[in-house]
Amino acid sequence: MTGSISDTCAQCGTALLPDQRVDTGDRSFCKTCFAALEDQLRAGIAGSQTDIPYPAAAAGAILGGAAGALLWWGFTIMTKIAFGLVAVAIGFLVGQGAVRFSGGKRSRSLQVLCVVVALAAFVAASYLVNRTFINEALVKSGDARQLGLMPVSMDAFYRIVTVDFGLMDVVFLAITLWEAWKIPRPLTLPQPTIS
Repeated sequence: MTGSISDTCAQCGTALLPDQRVDTGDRSFCKTCFAALEDQLRAGIAGSQTDIPYPAAAAGAILGGAAGALLWWGFTIMTKIAFGLVAVAIGFLVGQGAVRFSGGKRSRSLQVLCVVVALAAFVAASYLVNRTFINEALVKSGDARQLGLMPVSMDAFYRIVTVDFGLMDVVFLAITLWEAWKIPRPLTLPQPTIS
């Protein structure tokens, strides 16, 4: 009976003797079929970690980061609320972009790439969000000065990014980086239960 634990192999249908049974959660296999399936999975996993098109992966990660940063900034402009949880989308979109643009590849090096891009996108989005609120405060106070889309210096950029940076920002940044890290992580085989 395919799809549930039974006394026959889910692959070849032979009767399962106690010393030949391998349970995988919802299915049971004979050791021979399980070994063949495991070899196919190992080959697929190895293939997902080789011949990675890094330029395409980087392009996907950067596009995802830009989309996430614009989403957070746009949400801020529309609602007038700097809701940091929206920033978590940055990590998700960076990871998904890298995996999709690389053809489903996954590796430690892609994880590192995604974390770096997500961090850069988070910082850039923080600049844009804080810049929006600073410009609004300047208008309300009657000050004609406005911060440009591009910072005038690295010092100004740093000061704007770190305005009101607190514990919750650290939490949202950590979640963003975790999302970027976990999505392109290498696949592994779960350990079966051998009777």
